[in-house]
Amino acid sequence: MKILLSNDDGFQAPGIVALHQALAAFAEVEVVAPEHNNSAKSNALTLHSPLYVHEAANGFRYVNGTPADCVHIALTGLLDYRPDLVVSGINNGANMGDDTIYSGTVGAAMEGYLFGIPAIAFSQIERGWAHLDAAAAKAGELVQRIGAQKLGDGKPWLLNVNIPNVPLDEIKPPKICRLGRRHAAERVITMDSPRGETMYWIGGAGAAADAAEGTDFHATAAGHIALTPLKVDLTDHDALAYWSQGMKQLMEGAPR
Repeated sequence: MKILLSNDDGFQAPGIVALHQALAAFAEVEVVAPEHNNSAKSNALTLHSPLYVHEAANGFRYVNGTPADCVHIALTGLLDYRPDLVVSGINNGANMGDDTIYSGTVGAAMEGYLFGIPAIAFSQIERGWAHLDAAAAKAGELVQRIGAQKLGDGKPWLLNVNIPNVPLDEIKPPKICRLGRRHAAERVITMDSPRGETMYWIGGAGAAADAAEGTDFHATAAGHIALTPLKVDLTDHDALAYWSQGMKQLMEGAPR
């Protein structure tokens, strides 16, 4: 199996180092990751400044751009082959519920998915890398099992996986979950700059608003690995008929 590995915490982050070690035990793994932390960059691509690729002493390649930049560059010219799988992570903190919209970890995996390649984003629930070795072992096991069974019927898929920060023998089996929801984010943080100007810092993520059974929040709180299949189509299919009828009425009443 040939795997392209990226992340959003940067190529030196403990999460990507641990995940590379776990995956390299059974696959050919190429690392193309951001030079610096790019959390919450989602699917952003850099269009107005040049990007450079450098190689670290351990063979990891890093880019002065976003997670999506890294995967995009790798798949459109840097690599001379098409990987079987794109993997992102392990992220330093959860990517559950609404987090997935902002997540650079998910954004890197989604870029692979948009190119028609199966992709997985891995995150640990709590920040700080506690029990990272256990999370990496479980991530490697999951990738190996999925690869061996060739899931997906030949079609690309995108999985978001969140792993509790507990010892290996305490991690419960994966549960297939839907995304939960969070309350609104905490209030913006303000402070004065040395020049007397007001600086604004985005506040922390809100608490879980929907952590009911069946959500990723509920599964991980019970010690399970939460596995959520994602898609890119943002169309509100249930509302298409409503808006179609509304538009018809709107146009019938439009001035001539």
